[in-house]
Amino acid sequence: MDEWRTDPTFAMCRALVDGAELSSFASGPFDVRAVMADIRPEAKEGFLLGEVPWEHFPQGNRVREAVHLLHTGDLPGRTGTGVGVVSGMCANDMRAAAVLAVPFLIRIAADTGHPRRADALAEVSCPARARYFGVASRDQLLLHRAGINDDIYDGYGVEVSGYPAGWSVAAARAAITADTALLKPLLDDPAPAIRIRAAYALATAADPEHGVRAAFRTRLAAEQDPIVRAALVLATAEATHAHPHPPTTEWIGERWRDPTQPPEVRLAAAIGWLCLTEEPASDDLRAAVDDLATDERAHAMETLPWMAAARGSGETGLRRCVRTMLHPEQPDPVGYDDPWAPHR
Repeated sequence: MDEWRTDPTFAMCRALVDGAELSSFASGPFDVRAVMADIRPEAKEGFLLGEVPWEHFPQGNRVREAVHLLHTGDLPGRTGTGVGVVSGMCANDMRAAAVLAVPFLIRIAADTGHPRRADALAEVSCPARARYFGVASRDQLLLHRAGINDDIYDGYGVEVSGYPAGWSVAAARAAITADTALLKPLLDDPAPAIRIRAAYALATAADPEHGVRAAFRTRLAAEQDPIVRAALVLATAEATHAHPHPPTTEWIGERWRDPTQPPEVRLAAAIGWLCLTEEPASDDLRAAVDDLATDERAHAMETLPWMAAARGSGETGLRRCVRTMLHPEQPDPVGYDDPWAPHR
């Protein structure tokens, strides 16, 4: 932690701890929302990383180096290629500098000839979600926040460095929103993993008027892969959770009831519908989920980032969602506190 004391943001974080108003720092040089908004389009397109004040935020120079290495297509297998730096920092609850990588990661992902585009796309939405891993409840699964410290900074609390987490999340979502035109074509990419990750990123777009929900529905009409179809349903549910739209909630409810839909789609729709409503789960929904949520399907659906994030030690994400949402009386599985336990 001592290295944070040399970061320019430390004085701001210290002042906040001492009682300063967060608003007094808004729009300043250490407000990552303002810094993101000031990045010139030409800097994004030309990867002019020197124009971005990475050094204003904890471990910013490390993020800059990671973006540089990813962009230049460093040799596969070489250490320090930048893969996992952004997601690793977010997992450690330190997003401010990672946010600045988002527009550059999107452009790497959109470059169909780039050898590390899938890696870049997997990192894009990490700073846009501030919730912790293992969250699988109806009221928190599709949130962009941790669900703790609800009285601090609009419910987002602070990052481990003391930086206001809500500023990081807002800046990341704004960056994704600004580049929806680059991300939406990836919903039609030949690679299923790219289509899934594109949906996961687009689900965090801050403005529904960018047509994100419509893009999900359009792709769903053509999509043949059941796992990708499930991703599109969950992405639609997440976007609707952030921007309520009753007709879409009703549409998602119709998906789990429709026996002609693939089981993966019905399961995703059931989970999405439970998160979007406060209505009690009907006997029909419980029966459908319990019937469809086989072990084989639960493991297959781990490729969905929502399920991967929801899983707990010893339990797949789907199993954890089903247990938490529909069977809260069931105890945690044996080995739940063991990080090395296999997922059942």
